[in-house]
Amino acid sequence: MQGSSSVARSTADAIVDAGLIEAAVQRLDGVAVRTPLQRNLRLSERTGAEVWLKREDLQIGRSYKLRGAYNLIAQLSEAAKAAGVVCASAGNHGQGLAYSCHILGVQGKVYVPRTTPRQKRDRIAALGGKQIQVIVTGDTYDDAAAAALTEGAATGATMVPAFDDPRTVAGQGTVAVELVEQLGQAPDVLVVPVGGGGLVAGVATWIRERHPGVRIVGVEPGGAASMAAALAAGEPVTLPQLDSFVDGAAVRRVGAVTLPLVSQAGVELMSVPEGLVCSEMLELYQTDGLIAEPAGALSTSALGNGLVVRPGETVVCLLSGGNNDVSRYGEILERSLVYEGLKHYFLVTFPQEPGALRTFLDGVLGPDDDITLFEYVKRNNRETGVALVGVEISSRDDLPGLLARMQAAPLDIEPINPNSPEFRYLI
Repeated sequence: MQGSSSVARSTADAIVDAGLIEAAVQRLDGVAVRTPLQRNLRLSERTGAEVWLKREDLQIGRSYKLRGAYNLIAQLSEAAKAAGVVCASAGNHGQGLAYSCHILGVQGKVYVPRTTPRQKRDRIAALGGKQIQVIVTGDTYDDAAAAALTEGAATGATMVPAFDDPRTVAGQGTVAVELVEQLGQAPDVLVVPVGGGGLVAGVATWIRERHPGVRIVGVEPGGAASMAAALAAGEPVTLPQLDSFVDGAAVRRVGAVTLPLVSQAGVELMSVPEGLVCSEMLELYQTDGLIAEPAGALSTSALGNGLVVRPGETVVCLLSGGNNDVSRYGEILERSLVYEGLKHYFLVTFPQEPGALRTFLDGVLGPDDDITLFEYVKRNNRETGVALVGVEISSRDDLPGLLARMQAAPLDIEPINPNSPEFRYLI
């Protein structure tokens, strides 16, 4: 989807440009890490293109967010620095702000929603030390943002937006300057994860001015495609529903600063389902040896899965973050198996008689099918009882046979649709 030309122009046109981004490069010199640009064999073989990963997961705070936070805070007056700073964060921006406060000697408060993994909360506190206070509030990023705005208004602390400020956008855009220098040329295709739009706005602004021939693709989570909604409406809109799994990019409403920049740069938008992101996270870990958080795997998950690139093209994917809590891998594996069609759940009504379970095991399950969940409690004297059964199959091709055997069995078996409300209780 192309950026809509109907999006109203804003002051962002005049206040974010390639010159400001290049000034931010100088400001960040010696503060931000010059992260590696690495060729990825797996994705190169999959697409036939030359695929490179810009490893912002190796940045301080394990994400690119330091770039925007530091660029903003470093430009504050001494009086503003003395009054402190405040931000809302899903985790990564808070780490960037915390480290910036530590380096610059500024007091800061970071508001995070309850969905922020504990690993990210702990890292915010560790990076900021005595300069930072972490406050957990609300269920979404937007809840945390409202609390941070209230705090700033009450105390005079400067609000440091995660994406919707020209200084944040300029700092995050420095990733593009760096990767082009490392590659020695502009890529043919640049793939960028999209949440509130700060990274893609900054990168696209610089690329549009300095290398206008580059195809820029922004990738959003399917359950949080707020940039696509904003482009369609011609203005930022609030999503009525939000899947917060891809927490680093789960933003209900994009920025008034970022939207026009994304539109004017002609960014091509697409979304990917959260289950595909999980599968890509596992591929990055098991094949490439990389730990990516869900938002960090957005760009690479799109390759070969809706995003078509030509053989021989040079493609750079921004791997934006590596803050993934190890305790989440159980859910990540579960979501991946369901997305790949390898794990299914059923409600099986068994007669209260001997041998009923054996009928299911021998007559329904195939030789390579595996029961991963079986929940059944007899609470009454009825003639039947319902069990929740999870079955993992070795190949998608095994599913038709399994369903046919279920239909033929003398049991009442009801599949649970992954899109149903009931499925939310399983993962």
